[in-house]
Amino acid sequence: MEMAPAPVSPTPRTVDDIYKDFSNRRTALVRALTVDVDDFYGFCDPEKENLCLYGYPNGSWEVALPAEEVPPEMPEPALGINFARDGMNRRDWLSLVAVHADSWLLAVAFFFGARLNANDRKRLFSMINDQSTVLESLSERKHGRDNKSGGDNSGKSRHSAKRANNDVQTKNPRPVAVDVAYEDDDEHSETLCGTCSGRYNASEFWIGCDICERWFHGKCVRITPAKAEHIKHYKCPDCSSKKSRQ
Repeated sequence: MEMAPAPVSPTPRTVDDIYKDFSNRRTALVRALTVDVDDFYGFCDPEKENLCLYGYPNGSWEVALPAEEVPPEMPEPALGINFARDGMNRRDWLSLVAVHADSWLLAVAFFFGARLNANDRKRLFSMINDQSTVLESLSERKHGRDNKSGGDNSGKSRHSAKRANNDVQTKNPRPVAVDVAYEDDDEHSETLCGTCSGRYNASEFWIGCDICERWFHGKCVRITPAKAEHIKHYKCPDCSSKKSRQ
């Protein structure tokens, strides 16, 4: 449970400091909506007043009332996230909260970065865009649970959505991200990227080819978690080029 008040942190002023502040807040919000979701759900009682979800630079999160001062010291999260809790499907409600959390994170980053010059702002938001959004992380967590429901016991194929889904249903197999927050590094230590030959790392997004069944860093084949959501059958660059030559 992450409810202790966060210590006051110095205002971030450089690109690296603002990015670190953004990353830590994002990590906290992702944790609230995934690992600590039952606690988060319980705190969002619809009978209470307008509540907000805060992510702090120290990596903690809190469900609390908004700041009373007007205007606030910095942008505030969405108000009243608790009111819709019991009127929506739980998954849809969490997704809605995630979207508002992403909007707040960007607002805070803009607030701190408003005094940066154009080149520094461009660098900052390029760094931010390299991270998956809170919503994408929530979606990855959901698919990670689905993948673990399969009965395949091999280390590599346990995190293959294509094989895991075949155990449950035979239609529409699709590769999805390795569950970056909940998989064991040692379990998949022998998995190598088909492009760079780098070993599996749980902190990175991976995708599997439906043709050759090799695995790739998403960044090596330019596939993001958001793009993977819309791919039914993924073909790696090598398999795609082989088909074009035939």
